[in-house]
Amino acid sequence: MLYQIYEAQRSLIEPFADMADAAAKLYGNPHTPMGMMPMAQRMAASFALFHRLGKDYEKPEFGIRGVDVEGVHVAIDERVEVDKPFCQLRRFKRFSDDPATLEKLKVQPPVLIVAPLSGHYATLLRDTVRTMLEGHKVYITDWKNARLVPLAEGEFHLDDYINYVQDFIRHLQARYGNCHVVSVCQPTVPVLAAVSLMASRGETTPLTMTMMGGPIDARKSPTSVNNLATTRSFDWFENNVIYRVPPKFPGAGRRVYPGFLQHTGFVAMNPDRHATSHWDYFRDLVKGDDASTEAHRKFYDEYNAVLDMDADYYLETIKTVFQDFNLVHGTWDVRSPGGELERVRPQDITTTALLTVEGELDDISGAGQTEAAHDLCAGIVRKEQRHFEVPGAGHYGIFSGRRWRQQVYPRVKDFILEHAPARAAAARPALAAEAQETS
Repeated sequence: MLYQIYEAQRSLIEPFADMADAAAKLYGNPHTPMGMMPMAQRMAASFALFHRLGKDYEKPEFGIRGVDVEGVHVAIDERVEVDKPFCQLRRFKRFSDDPATLEKLKVQPPVLIVAPLSGHYATLLRDTVRTMLEGHKVYITDWKNARLVPLAEGEFHLDDYINYVQDFIRHLQARYGNCHVVSVCQPTVPVLAAVSLMASRGETTPLTMTMMGGPIDARKSPTSVNNLATTRSFDWFENNVIYRVPPKFPGAGRRVYPGFLQHTGFVAMNPDRHATSHWDYFRDLVKGDDASTEAHRKFYDEYNAVLDMDADYYLETIKTVFQDFNLVHGTWDVRSPGGELERVRPQDITTTALLTVEGELDDISGAGQTEAAHDLCAGIVRKEQRHFEVPGAGHYGIFSGRRWRQQVYPRVKDFILEHAPARAAAARPALAAEAQETS
């Protein structure tokens, strides 16, 4: 019922938010009668702020049209390469008419970025993708909003997430011979499970795994996110945060953890910071500080866009990762697409190098949670294991912004390149097939 109430309230407010947007433009235009009135700029700012607080935030676009590769502009064509019921594998294909640049693009390593399915869209990693496109063939998992997935597509479980990741890895391996995997936050756990299961079966595993700011062992340095999961019972989550999608959406009737509840939780973690940010936005509008107001809009267009998660996936993640700690206890069994239960054994990984990255000030995945992957992956020789703690970085700083671009990415790039040549020959058939293309 809460979901229906929320949608009714949103539908009621939305027309007023649209009118506020129109009023903000009228008062902000000095050539209109309203714009010539005293206090017009403050009125325009007030209406603009109301519009931002009341509007509905849709899924943003990646919007990456081009990047520079060693000083040469390269065009980007974003396309869906694999379309599954709950996720799309997106490829950012690069094109250039410069022969020398074209040759460089062809031999750069392929990377699968596994984006979080934890509230925000994959576009939250836009900066990650844009930066990595300078030196890699880039693919990303673009998870779908569960309220848009019809019930006929069935349920989505944590096991399905893991099976999806394995399918995407195999897709890149079939094209390039092998690939590298980068996981950010929540997917570090299912990615480690996916690669572990592939290793246990004797399948070819990725050349490298880079795991950034994820809860591999959520017992270490617990944060407020961890504490919520451990202080509430599984039944509490099922009874208090799971609702059915209202009739107006394609996924009507599906049990989900709604995006609006997740957004409320995000804001509740730092309410004063958000209140101050909106007040600063109002003042910047009054002052006419276009650069600051645009930065605010860009941030909150992304931050306020949230998706619903299938209830089974969400609840199983809570229980497996944050309550029972099945991965670190060695008690995690995953159901394969064929219906067989397989034990997750990270120690079976031997041919995949491991890099973990943590932020010194991360308040979502605490210190040591991601680094714990090294002890679990006992089959990887020590010289193939690296860890980097980013000084002064919070959670978002390790994959977005200045610290990501200047401190983290160079290490990730060097780590991938270090392990790319060893099996470069395996990629040659795919490169030959792409002789008339860029990557």
